[in-house]
Amino acid sequence: MNPLEERIGYKFRNSLLLAEALTHPSLRHETHRTHFDNQRLEFLGDAVLQLVVTEHLYGYFTAEAEGKLTKLRARLVSREALAVHAAAINLGHYLMMGRGEEASGGRLRNSTLADAFEALVGAIFLDSDLAMARKFILEQTADDLAQLVEEPIDVNPKGQLQELLQAISPRSPVYEVMSQTGPEHAKTFVVRAVWEGIELGQGTGRSKKQAETAAAIEAMRERRWEKESALAEREQGT
Repeated sequence: MNPLEERIGYKFRNSLLLAEALTHPSLRHETHRTHFDNQRLEFLGDAVLQLVVTEHLYGYFTAEAEGKLTKLRARLVSREALAVHAAAINLGHYLMMGRGEEASGGRLRNSTLADAFEALVGAIFLDSDLAMARKFILEQTADDLAQLVEEPIDVNPKGQLQELLQAISPRSPVYEVMSQTGPEHAKTFVVRAVWEGIELGQGTGRSKKQAETAAAIEAMRERRWEKESALAEREQGT
């Protein structure tokens, strides 16, 4: 087994499928090779992901209406969520890409990581079956699925914080990684939310996404932008 197969716990019978899933389109453009990159597998993997996640949500949240289930699925299969899963298995490290793409930071780009994760799902599906693809998907998304159970269905702290702040200013909050510690497969991230030069809150999580969510929750609890605004008004009045 190669290192990626060991990391994900799956041995490919057809190694070409894995190679295809790991080939970024930029390499095809640079080498002028036709029909060998991960875009077709990405297309297939996206459909498999949608089906598996939909099936799981339908079976678990038995009392929820279609609208809420759609929102839940969107959270689980968003580009940001898939990029987090790809980073957790260090998928970017294994990608084959053109020199220009790599030089521009392609291995860390959310869109690249999300696409590669979908392609990997598609490759596993073709190499085995839906049951194996389902096993892989549910293992990789276990933390996010658990978080859905713990949080109210409609809670979206980052979205709520952005709505609150954009009522004051068109600028959106920015999430900055302050530190990341621990081994590659079990990192802990500390992130802070910053807006208009004000640190609104900090959060910790096993992924950047979880840490950003925690920072947004603290920001809404503390509402420091209101305190800064009140302080500025008092200073102007003196």
